[in-house]
Amino acid sequence: MILAIDMGNTNIVIGGIDNTKTYFLERITTYTTRTDLEYSMYIKGILDIYGVTPLDIEGAILSSVVPPLNETVKKAVKKIIGIDCMLVESGMKTGLNIIMDNPKSVGSDMIVDAVAAMDEYPLPLAVVDMGTATTISVVDSKGNYIGGIIHPGLRISLDTLSSKTAQLPQVNLDIPKKVIAKNTIDSMRSGILFGHAGMMDGIISRMEEELGEKLNVVATGGLAPFVAPLCTHSIVVDDSLLLKGLLKLYMKNQ
Repeated sequence: MILAIDMGNTNIVIGGIDNTKTYFLERITTYTTRTDLEYSMYIKGILDIYGVTPLDIEGAILSSVVPPLNETVKKAVKKIIGIDCMLVESGMKTGLNIIMDNPKSVGSDMIVDAVAAMDEYPLPLAVVDMGTATTISVVDSKGNYIGGIIHPGLRISLDTLSSKTAQLPQVNLDIPKKVIAKNTIDSMRSGILFGHAGMMDGIISRMEEELGEKLNVVATGGLAPFVAPLCTHSIVVDDSLLLKGLLKLYMKNQ
């Protein structure tokens, strides 16, 4: 088993995975002020909950979009399992041909998603990752990463709506039963969720129009299960996509 860590701006996903299955997958909140000792305690707590010992883990890999925390989390991993944690960065073997103006500028999470998706699903692909930002990346029929979009995430949109409008409350994200709502909270929920689904459908349709072919769509991220069922496109939700991509990159770069 390897310890796979994906560090985003809002959450850090921590999972255990090998070629046979995903053993665990948990999220903790990203805080840039936490020390390596604090993060090591969180990691150890997750391992203890699932009955995993350091001897069960043969390696570790980290994907991050929060560079100031990279060394902190790597030190935390070293404290707990005594293994140097591999970092996803430019120069790694990915098996992915990145056709971008500046390939090094592509977020590591988007690369990891694409690496996993192209190995699991038919090409061409649209890979949706719903985190702090919602990203949609395209891998063409030849296995080239050809670009995509970055959109404000669903949670950012909802939090901004609540914080910038005095009379609108914070709301939970439950899948609405219908678009036309009868009260303020349901109206916000409907607007955010159906609005995000409409954005995704519209972008995917425009991508298909540009490519001249239909895209297979796979989505991951904590918010994907709330939005994918509301889309008109057929979308496969794969919670473990990032972990699978991290495993593949770890194996390629041993």
